[in-house]
Amino acid sequence: MALSYQQLKLVTDTIPVLREHGERVTTIFYTNMMQDHPELNNYFNSVNQKNGRQPRALTSAILNFASKINHNSELIPKFERMCNKHCSLGIRPEHYEIVGKYLLRAFGEVLGRAMTPAVFAAWEKAYCLLAHMLIGREAQLYKDFERWTSWRKFKVDRVVPEAEDIFSFYLVPQDGMKLPKFSPGQYVSLRIYSPEGYMKARQYSLSEAWREDYYRISVRRDKGARYSNSVSNSHFQPGLVSNILIDHMGAGSIVELSHPAGDFFLDVNNTSNMPLVLISAGVGVAPMVAIANTVTDIQPRRHISWIQGSGRSVPFEEHVAQLQRHNSNFRTNVFETHLANSDAIGISYDYDFRMDLAKVSEDDLYLQNSGAEYYICGPEQFMLEMSDLLKAKGVGAARIKFELFATGDLAFRHPWTAK
Repeated sequence: MALSYQQLKLVTDTIPVLREHGERVTTIFYTNMMQDHPELNNYFNSVNQKNGRQPRALTSAILNFASKINHNSELIPKFERMCNKHCSLGIRPEHYEIVGKYLLRAFGEVLGRAMTPAVFAAWEKAYCLLAHMLIGREAQLYKDFERWTSWRKFKVDRVVPEAEDIFSFYLVPQDGMKLPKFSPGQYVSLRIYSPEGYMKARQYSLSEAWREDYYRISVRRDKGARYSNSVSNSHFQPGLVSNILIDHMGAGSIVELSHPAGDFFLDVNNTSNMPLVLISAGVGVAPMVAIANTVTDIQPRRHISWIQGSGRSVPFEEHVAQLQRHNSNFRTNVFETHLANSDAIGISYDYDFRMDLAKVSEDDLYLQNSGAEYYICGPEQFMLEMSDLLKAKGVGAARIKFELFATGDLAFRHPWTAK
């Protein structure tokens, strides 16, 4: 089913134009598809459609694949991330057919006369190759989910504030059935009805080691950020689902969850006793708590070094302190970026400035240990910077793990949604 040499050339020859007009391509695509299929609003992130991040991600995904269509092994990790997100949202094979139809139509509008029947056929085949690859992997993941392959109702049992603007939600399955195990670091998709009248889903990292009777997620209030691009003016777009959860979904509220998923996790079946270095900022602390709790439960002798960047308060501060008191192999370095009270230095925080790994001792970073593993979670740019700093210190890329939730230009992810 591979593309012929001539088809490959037809595809690659049109990629520069499609890259140049990428946002126009996907603006046309989204406008036409959502007009004809409004039900897909239940899957797409409306905030990221408005700020242009979703169009960039979709264009990046298909063009990156097409440019490496016969040598795409380097894209496999990105495909794995994409497939996990799709399964967490309930994406099915029939959705690929719809997307392909409107995407190729948008390509045609941008390419104009250059979209000859031969070029269209080549792009159609290229898209089918990508779709079949993703559908095949997603079928395997759905099989692993066993009976829980759709949405399942959960009741909010309680909401606990963890730090300024960060809240933990304890979620209990309404059916009372035992919850499946997950790997610490993974997430669930949570969906609720939005004021727009559609179901809106977002991904949230599980912030507790596996428990059979509840899952816990930790949610940060999203105040929005300014942005400006060719499809929208600069203004604030606060997070929709996170803010509804915090403001309106108290104890007793009902939400829906998908099966845990995600390719960022600690493999609990690997009995390695190598040190773990957990580097997090803000609500990126959530999967780190799950990892730390799991390891201290099943491998209490394993060395853990936790480096956290916080604002005016430290998420899970007392819990982390308790882990440290009960485990001599647990170390912490906390950076505070908005110090409200200088007397807090030495109590809650070790440093009163932006996270700087150069300030952390080599012993706490385990740089002399060639087997140490590094997990990073936080804002997108933060994760990329921390990864680059570790590599500059001689840490191999294979030992550095982080998860890019957001859509955008830094790396192509999934086209459907974002955290």
